[in-house]
Amino acid sequence: MAQKEKLVLVGNGMAGVNAVEHLLKLAPGKYDVTIFGSEPHPNYNRILLSYVLAGDSSVDDIVIHPFEWYENNGITLYTGQTVTAIDTAAQTVTSDQGLTVAYDKLILATGSNPFMLPLPGADKEGVMAYRTIHDCEKMIATAKTYKKAVVIGGGLLGLEAARGFLNLGMKVDVVHIVDTIMDRQLDRTASKMLQAALESQGMNFLLGKQSEQIVGDQRVTGLKFKDGTIAEADLIVMAVGIRPNVQLAKEAGLECSPGIVVNDYLQTSAPNVYAVGECAMHRGIAYGLVAPLYEQGAVLAKHLAGVETGPYEGSVVYTKLKVSGVDVFSGGSFNDAEGTKAICVQDDFSGVYKKVVIKDNKIIGAVLFGDTSDGTRLMQMIREGTDISGMEKTAILKDTAGTGGAGGGVADMSDGTIVCGCNGVTKGTICSSIRDQGLTSVEEVKNCTTASRSCGGCKPLVSDLLAYTLGDAYDKSHAKETMCGCTGHTREEIVEAIRDKGLSHVREVMHVLGWKNEEGCSKCRPALNYYLGMIHPQTYEDDKASRFVNERMHANIQKDGTYSVVPRIYGGVTNPADLKRIAEVAEKYNVPTVKLTGGQRIDLLGVKKEDLTAMWEELDMPSGYAYGKALRTVKTCVGEDYCRFGTGDSMGVGIALEKRFERLNTPAKFKMAVSGCPRNCAESGIKDLGIVSVDGGWELYAGGNGGVKVRVGDLLTTVKTESEIIEYTEAYMQYYRETGKYGERTSEWVNRLGIDHIRKVVEDEEQRKALCARMDIALSVTKDPWKEAIHSEKLQKDLYEVVELN
Repeated sequence: MAQKEKLVLVGNGMAGVNAVEHLLKLAPGKYDVTIFGSEPHPNYNRILLSYVLAGDSSVDDIVIHPFEWYENNGITLYTGQTVTAIDTAAQTVTSDQGLTVAYDKLILATGSNPFMLPLPGADKEGVMAYRTIHDCEKMIATAKTYKKAVVIGGGLLGLEAARGFLNLGMKVDVVHIVDTIMDRQLDRTASKMLQAALESQGMNFLLGKQSEQIVGDQRVTGLKFKDGTIAEADLIVMAVGIRPNVQLAKEAGLECSPGIVVNDYLQTSAPNVYAVGECAMHRGIAYGLVAPLYEQGAVLAKHLAGVETGPYEGSVVYTKLKVSGVDVFSGGSFNDAEGTKAICVQDDFSGVYKKVVIKDNKIIGAVLFGDTSDGTRLMQMIREGTDISGMEKTAILKDTAGTGGAGGGVADMSDGTIVCGCNGVTKGTICSSIRDQGLTSVEEVKNCTTASRSCGGCKPLVSDLLAYTLGDAYDKSHAKETMCGCTGHTREEIVEAIRDKGLSHVREVMHVLGWKNEEGCSKCRPALNYYLGMIHPQTYEDDKASRFVNERMHANIQKDGTYSVVPRIYGGVTNPADLKRIAEVAEKYNVPTVKLTGGQRIDLLGVKKEDLTAMWEELDMPSGYAYGKALRTVKTCVGEDYCRFGTGDSMGVGIALEKRFERLNTPAKFKMAVSGCPRNCAESGIKDLGIVSVDGGWELYAGGNGGVKVRVGDLLTTVKTESEIIEYTEAYMQYYRETGKYGERTSEWVNRLGIDHIRKVVEDEEQRKALCARMDIALSVTKDPWKEAIHSEKLQKDLYEVVELN
């Protein structure tokens, strides 16, 4: 048996690991692979860091390849180790921990470093970049203490950081040196439309401003501009660009200018050494977007596998993304220039703008805002230099390739067209996988190819490819979206089987329904645990091993291994005795940080695991469920009791709602708010359920969300009495519990089912009464988990005791 060659990858990021993933599929037995990563995490999707910053995703949610993937593929992974030296003669690399590894082939995927403006004061505390999970964690920690952020840079990264700060409750200014944001991706019209949309979300822009100095003593207090004005700031994030990380390559004697110079097969100036990703300089260009990096990786993987491949000849740069809930796309040369003509469509009512730039009867660039459905088709025309002289020019912005049949315009795409820009998956890969693997749903395509696994923006196109490939055998309206890769069953099939077959525990469901992975995964096990509890509330015994650590411990774990304690404060209303008790307990247990949350609660941060149950006992207050997929808070204003505009008892209603539904498990976290008048000081419009007092009654708003995917709630119904509020809320929440997918927020659920359908269900008296009856059963068996832990020696021993190791 031939001995395997040694392949070493320096850099555990998206570009390098994607290339290795391709290589393993093309030549699974050719290489022994070793990967070095400076961060302590497995390979994750840097594009989705903004979701972590905003609190809508955990670090685990954005992991592309978990640690198990490396192990299953025989890859040796060294996390938290930085390669500091390459000996190209001996063909070895050495890490900062003194580990030396030999290679036959070496791939450098060292990425890039954020560019920090050399401003006076840039070394002050509170000045940072936004690039890694660690940066996210620092920003989240800062937001718990400070309230004003300034982001320098109006590009995509800067806007993502700003959106995250807003979600963390901070005020934020975005500083940009020119007078249009995202000026490298959008033309002036689209830029101004985006600015208006972001301003409506609370973002403030300081445009045409040149930064001069960061002011403050030890910690930053503001940013001074060359015009003499100052923006106050507790935190300054620089998001002004990136530079290829080439220090290691330079010290090894590789040619750099300024990135690591590579040829059309990604080879560097040193034998057997390759470079891919943001650190590579190909034909004078270093790419910073993921699609070109994946195109490089595909060529490199084929070259290393010994598979025939054409050279990498560069990429036509394009961007298709969602900025704070707004869809934008740009590709090619989209600015007006000599010899160009443009076709523009602008609908201010719908917030849609489309522009195509044409030169010599060929599309050379496009900008789309609000509706990006034409993006892939236009990008293909730009890449292929399609002659449009015979086309009706005004029809170019319509799907002219569509024929009304299944699949529409995807038939004219080349196999090399990238459908999923986040993960670099082409049409050819998707279609061949559908045929060869017998895939029949978007979810199966995602599990098999990773297409749509990240932002999800390409799901409609993946669905079209299924229709194109399967023809009449594919019914888009009934396409299966399986729970995860462990099973071929949908959520609906699993729930039906649990009911019909009387399945009673997680292992039984997996066995009866033929799970591919008998242990399940982090996606299906918690979901099964929820569905079983929802269907059998009186008999099911919760499987704690299938819960995530926060829900298992009934406290949010912090990055330093400590926990947070958030006691229930009904409706955000408390009294001096409870406040005194909280203060005394916090003082007794040396709680380092006491934080008032955006949900009108008190967060005790930095609690040691072994102190949790003792603190809960002395507080003698119910759990606030700040960690759970359950009712979190009911935010209230002061209402008619104190406000001169108030028309309803918002505090009383909020307290009643919270006492009714506390401890109720839901598919995802659930937040409510009650406003005593239409001025809406409790922000009821962006909650899972918002209640607003109006003349003669109350309006109930469903499916709101204040996270990354901002959504204003839809009017569900109008009621007259406070008892009706409880009744309709019971029906709404129980219907969500029974039909929502595990992990699906109400904002997504309402979009999926449609507000008209949900309204029809809860307003139908017979269905409403039945839902309320099932809600009564679910609520009759809830327990306070803190009291349960206090009175259980076994739980304390299993979960909260610290074991001393000799």
